[in-house]
Amino acid sequence: MEFCSNCGTQVEGQFCPKCGKPVASAPGAAPGAAYTATGPTYTPPTYPVSTQPGLSINAASALCYLFGLITGIVFLVLAPYNEDRRVRFHAFQSIFLNVAVIVIHIGITIVSLMFHTFSFALGMLMSSLHLLVSFGFFLVWLYMMWKSYQGEMVVLPIIGPLAERQVRQSSPGGTIGRAA
Repeated sequence: MEFCSNCGTQVEGQFCPKCGKPVASAPGAAPGAAYTATGPTYTPPTYPVSTQPGLSINAASALCYLFGLITGIVFLVLAPYNEDRRVRFHAFQSIFLNVAVIVIHIGITIVSLMFHTFSFALGMLMSSLHLLVSFGFFLVWLYMMWKSYQGEMVVLPIIGPLAERQVRQSSPGGTIGRAA
């Protein structure tokens, strides 16, 4: 049982309900110790509950990949996420990944149309390749969302270093999560 050192009122917490003074610590006691009727006892510290609105950094990083170019650009513009290096890295990598997907799909479609004019069998083979590449990009998209939500930095070949370079140029101060 704790008592206020100022007015002597019984206290159940860190502040006196009568005078509002904090419970005085005992001399030589550990931090968080307070006077009680039987001597100093340990009172565990209390920590404030986070009242910061918004998404966690991991959730914002994963959402950068959700709608590709759109969410990548949104998280590059939206404060406070545009100030976090990891979110900006994932936003740039998402944008570059989706640009690469669009370019590759346009290239495969053009080659597929050219093969369709020569031979139906070659055209069907290219259409199958188009579906296989699309499925591969879908798996990469899911993998990137999952890993970024877990807080892991996955740097994709070719476009990952481009994204790192963009983040470094827009904010000086080193690398993003990998050794330099």
